[in-house]
Amino acid sequence: MTANGGGCLFASEWDRHSALTYEAWHGKENLNTDDIRLIDHNVEIPDHDVLTAGFPCQPFSLAGVSKKNSMGREHGFRDANQGNLFMVIADIARIKRPPVMLLENVKNLKSHDKGNTWSVIMETLESLDYAVHWKVIDAINWVPQHRERVFIVCLDKRRFYEGEIDGFSFPQNPQDRPLLESILEKDPDPQYMLSDRLWAYLQGYAEKHRLAGNGFGYQLVDGTKTSRTLSARYHKDGSEVLIAQDGWRNPRKLSVNEARLLMGYSPKYEKFLKPGHSFTQVVSNTQAYKQFGNSVVPQVIEAIGKEIERVLALLKARNG
Repeated sequence: MTANGGGCLFASEWDRHSALTYEAWHGKENLNTDDIRLIDHNVEIPDHDVLTAGFPCQPFSLAGVSKKNSMGREHGFRDANQGNLFMVIADIARIKRPPVMLLENVKNLKSHDKGNTWSVIMETLESLDYAVHWKVIDAINWVPQHRERVFIVCLDKRRFYEGEIDGFSFPQNPQDRPLLESILEKDPDPQYMLSDRLWAYLQGYAEKHRLAGNGFGYQLVDGTKTSRTLSARYHKDGSEVLIAQDGWRNPRKLSVNEARLLMGYSPKYEKFLKPGHSFTQVVSNTQAYKQFGNSVVPQVIEAIGKEIERVLALLKARNG
């Protein structure tokens, strides 16, 4: 959003590892690490033009629901720790009434609980008097990664004219899709090479599921391809995206730097950070992989943000 002229006034992050990364990249002046459910939204959150939020996707994602079912735990809105955070967003909107909201989640949000979860979200937003636009966007048009996410843009009906609301549109896809060769290192560190034991395990696991008629298994690609969705579990074995190596018997995982680039955190965005800050790694590789796997692709947000900037300019011009 800063690429479109925005400035962050308030950020909420209670995971201590993610907070360390946030401070290293953006500073801590606007960072709140308390439980967002417990703070006074009217006092601690300043007035703002755009509320951006990615409420936790694990309660709604295919992988998250499967895992929670296997553990006998609730998912969706019944997940006490994560599922109810959407309602916190609704409370903030009710109190602060930002002209625009940009929300993001996994594609499975629409089908979770036979569509009931999606219905609750839509009804809640509309009951707050917001007009809702949504679209499933695949980031593969901006980065060499298949990553479908649902984006929801909400415009305040009390401020925008009907024509302005109807005139909002999501961005068109870029013409040329990038390939993995654009982000792969020429001389990767040997630490990312898979051991014989792990490679044998992944091959055996994939074969077992192939014989059972399932699609589970690793993905082996080279620079001429694009990748599957990078998830927060990538640090475990790298099976989602394994890079074939010329002259090596075993493939390798993406390096942390490659994972950063695969998610779209290219050097062009460092110029929007505060002076003295950069995309430096201040956490372990495990935590870094988790953070990238949970992240949005900034190029997609920038593209949507351009349209948000346009409609906000109309509103501000009209109101002086």
